[in-house]
Amino acid sequence: MEEKEKTAEKTEVIDNELPLDKTVRLMSPTRMVVRRFFRSRLSIVGLIMVVGLFIFSFLGPVFYTEWGEIELDESGKTEYSVSQATYTVNGKEYTLRQTTEKSLKDNFLDAPSAEHILGTDNEGYDIFVRLMYGGRISLIVSFIAVFLITAIGVVMGGIAGFFGGVIDNIIMRVCDVLICLPGVPILLIISTILDASEIDAKYRIYLLMIYLTFISWPGTARLVRGQILSLREQEYMVAAEAMGYSVPRKIFKHLVPNVMPQLIVQMSLSLGSMILYEATLSYLNLGVKAPYAAWGTMINIISTNQDILQNHLNVWVPAGVCIVIAVLGFNFIGDGLRDALDPKARR
Repeated sequence: MEEKEKTAEKTEVIDNELPLDKTVRLMSPTRMVVRRFFRSRLSIVGLIMVVGLFIFSFLGPVFYTEWGEIELDESGKTEYSVSQATYTVNGKEYTLRQTTEKSLKDNFLDAPSAEHILGTDNEGYDIFVRLMYGGRISLIVSFIAVFLITAIGVVMGGIAGFFGGVIDNIIMRVCDVLICLPGVPILLIISTILDASEIDAKYRIYLLMIYLTFISWPGTARLVRGQILSLREQEYMVAAEAMGYSVPRKIFKHLVPNVMPQLIVQMSLSLGSMILYEATLSYLNLGVKAPYAAWGTMINIISTNQDILQNHLNVWVPAGVCIVIAVLGFNFIGDGLRDALDPKARR
């Protein structure tokens, strides 16, 4: 009797610990990645940085409409002097008045005020407004370039890794040639050609980014190729072969999705690098031309004017701060995604 009562008690305890009327909820992989991403404080900080820059660049001009991107503030920047002279001709006196307009260039560099939050530059443009429009150029160009690089790299790397043999050798040799191209000298040549053409200065940077896309996709292609070479011999690919699936379906339906975690991390890290590249091109006067704004163009002014570099920090420091925030934000997001997508990390 005592043994039966003990057995009943054990059964009752087990039933209390594992009730049969409750089911265990399994967390989906996507939800697990999102949860692990937001557990990282650096990831959240990076996300706030990037979202803040997007709001500032794209929604800022909608609410702050006092000044435009290429609108000059010439109030009080010009003085007029009137000179008068009297001449006698054939016994008659004539008075000649001449008005001279003089531009006061030194007064263009206004300090921050209620009318201009960050002041004006040496040409009379509102720095705060140009900072917003410059962010549009830098962010849009970087995103377009990174997505094009990833798309071309996935296609070429997927084909090379899946087929191998002659096709793989041809694509990899093309990658080797593109990697060996000198980037900056060719950009200088292209910029000179664009200067001689009638292309709008606002769209020059997009043409240069197309060239950067053309020479930058080999890195992504090599990454995708290496991953696919190891994945194409897996059991699920043997099953897909037995099912008679088409080649595009096997590449883009079964292989590429397994490479996406690495691609997402690389894209987020490449965005920061591309923003730096665009800023460097604009700083070297190879990108966006005046009167249009870009963060690199706003910093370019210190290369020719030492007085602004030393005494007018409000002209170029804000653009540098925006570049630093953008690069740090994308790097923080990339680090967070790398940790969240790592299957070996702790759940």
